[in-house]
Amino acid sequence: MQSRLRVQGHPIQPMLVTFPLGLFVSATVFDLTDVVGGPAFLGEVGYWTGVAALVAAALTAVAGMVDLWDVPGDRTRRTAVAFNLVNAVMAGMFLLTCLVRSQSPQRGASAAILVTELVALAIGGVGVHLGARLMRQFDGPRAEAGGLEALGGSTGEIPRPWPSR
Repeated sequence: MQSRLRVQGHPIQPMLVTFPLGLFVSATVFDLTDVVGGPAFLGEVGYWTGVAALVAAALTAVAGMVDLWDVPGDRTRRTAVAFNLVNAVMAGMFLLTCLVRSQSPQRGASAAILVTELVALAIGGVGVHLGARLMRQFDGPRAEAGGLEALGGSTGEIPRPWPSR
């Protein structure tokens, strides 16, 4: 089973997933710093980082829905649906925190918002596990080129300048 959306033979959605996850983690770190007494502007940076993560999550969800179209109706499909639902729940929780914060003039974080974001990241961790399982199911047992093989170079042994005894 191949993904429909590919760049040079590689599926797009696994590449896109890293953006919202990284941005959600960054937003939580900024908010944690704000809550523990860091500079107040870090709360607003966390808010806008969360907004950027939501945009990235929306683009990733579109790619996931396109890929879901071709998934066979077996265990792989159940894993793909669970993966997309888990990521949607995580994004929904961050959307909730951004909506609550949008009403505040400073858009700073509170302890309740931070706890919600930490729970959302824990849910996102389940999504990472499901995504890894999904990639194994999509690709199957194939040998990935690693190291010099990925560069297309020769993988033979390096000849010794003198014969071995």
